[in-house]
Amino acid sequence: MTVDKEFDRQRQARIAAIGRDERLGELTGQWLSRAQQRQYSYHFDWLGLPIIQYPQDIVAMQEIVWSVKPELIIETGIARGGSVIFYASMLELLAICGQGEGSVLAIDIDIRATNRAAITEHPLARRVEMIQGSSIDEDIIVQVRQRAEGKERVLVCLDSNHTHDHVLRELRAYAPLVSVGSYVVVFDTLVEDLDATAIGDRPWGKGNSPKTAVWAFLEENDCFEIDRSVHDKLQITVAPDGFLKRIR
Repeated sequence: MTVDKEFDRQRQARIAAIGRDERLGELTGQWLSRAQQRQYSYHFDWLGLPIIQYPQDIVAMQEIVWSVKPELIIETGIARGGSVIFYASMLELLAICGQGEGSVLAIDIDIRATNRAAITEHPLARRVEMIQGSSIDEDIIVQVRQRAEGKERVLVCLDSNHTHDHVLRELRAYAPLVSVGSYVVVFDTLVEDLDATAIGDRPWGKGNSPKTAVWAFLEENDCFEIDRSVHDKLQITVAPDGFLKRIR
């Protein structure tokens, strides 16, 4: 694929500049806090199923999937199934383009019958495998590692329980499966930046969030770094500091 290097250079310069725009960052933070109170992320579907993600993050994940071309995408947290089908659809497009035959492995502690049925009855269900159980239970971790064995390109997306301890344990369990150049994406790091009214009655919050887990993980693991260019260009994202790229 031919790349217009000058266009790309100009775009990267604009992204870096917008990342340095403190006033825009302040305004974006205000918008995110208000939007979270209005449950903005619940407004969207992907191919018929609620995806519970911001459109900007959906676009970012499309870019990552195309870049990495994963053979396996591991997702913790299924909810209503839209994100599972989104990843399956991206892998289907890769296959159509002759870029491999990938699959999605999704884990959730409680896969409700209606959600399981919606996924298994979807036209893209053949690319999806679901496991019910806690993503930090050793038996589940063993099963996931077995599925990842022999895969050269693995992408991991963490979007289940958002407490510090849970996410840190997920990172320790699943980040080692990520291939060099790929990502472990930690969703809802935004929790750390929101006030209590935006979070609601949840067991997580400021000081006990996916972002604090990311910071703790990076202190003990030097194989990953935060890809800040993703947040810089998105601005509106639930995953600031959450796009972790494996560099070694």
